[in-house]
Amino acid sequence: MKIRLAFAPLMLCASLLAQQTMTVERLVQFMESSIQQKEPDKQVAAYVSRVKLSEKLDDAVIEKLQNEGLGPNTVAALRRLGQASSKLAEPAAPVVAAPTKAAEATQAQLPPPPAEKQRQIIEGAREYALNYSKMLPNFICAQVTKQFADPTGAGNYRQYGRVVAKLSYYEQHEKYEVVTVNDGLAKNSSMESVGGSVSTGEFGSMLHGVFDPQSATDFRYNRYVTFHKQRTYVFDYSVDQEHSRWQIEDRETKQHIMPAYTGSVWINADDFSVLALTLKAVDIPSTFPITEADSRLDYAPIEISGIAHVLPSSAVMHLRAGKNDQKNEIEFRLYHEYSASTTLKFSDIPDDTPAEKPKQ
Repeated sequence: MKIRLAFAPLMLCASLLAQQTMTVERLVQFMESSIQQKEPDKQVAAYVSRVKLSEKLDDAVIEKLQNEGLGPNTVAALRRLGQASSKLAEPAAPVVAAPTKAAEATQAQLPPPPAEKQRQIIEGAREYALNYSKMLPNFICAQVTKQFADPTGAGNYRQYGRVVAKLSYYEQHEKYEVVTVNDGLAKNSSMESVGGSVSTGEFGSMLHGVFDPQSATDFRYNRYVTFHKQRTYVFDYSVDQEHSRWQIEDRETKQHIMPAYTGSVWINADDFSVLALTLKAVDIPSTFPITEADSRLDYAPIEISGIAHVLPSSAVMHLRAGKNDQKNEIEFRLYHEYSASTTLKFSDIPDDTPAEKPKQ
């Protein structure tokens, strides 16, 4: 599992649209209204991109809104907004999206499972994670990466790049081939040739790094929620530096570290499959150029040759070096069974094509 970063000089155009400042509570009201009125996902996302918050937007609020029916573009825009507001004060009063009646019962405050049940949940997820790569079929898909940057550190991200790559998964090995960069044919198919930040390892190694017994991961129960309409246990976790295998590399200086990290994991209560995973580096050495690094990976049931497999659907990677912020929003699309004759028209993927949606 690697994350690499190189900050290149960027000339970013100032937005012609004035930002509107509002509270988290007011934003949630607007999002709930857009869900009820079934407003177009792309239109709502464009609105969110012009919002500036006066308070911190929590991931939990975004998750609840996502479960209520927000589209993928709006959710991605909210995650950018959440990152931009991460250093602001907490809302004066707790803000949550109103749950549906169906979700209300499952999202009620429930006591933590007994210690033995928690152990069974983690062991079930561990077995799933360690065998995940073996369970996957051979396939190819499109990996679409939108690159965002903010050289001021103020949270005003602007998109500067879009990379489409062919990802082949064959006999438990990943292979990435860059097809287009900013809608032009790539001169070099290597991911190393792409400017800005890049990441690999979404198909198994992130899961393995958290659940491998050699990582000595400390799991702590957090809560029980409805996530993607699935009954889900959320556990927080931490991996110390001694046992870490998460490698972060600064591509400009060629320095790399394996830091300690923390995160959360969403575990399906029915079959212990992992539905989402986050990682955040902690205690990064002060001599290392990168000062912040975190990632989030979401999975969804996706059909390949008529059989549903739990596969990565989207990911977000964020890196910061001083005031320079970079963030990648990654979507995995057009999953097909692997064969020598399979072809995908990567150049035909429009910028606003949504990622694969979970099957309800």
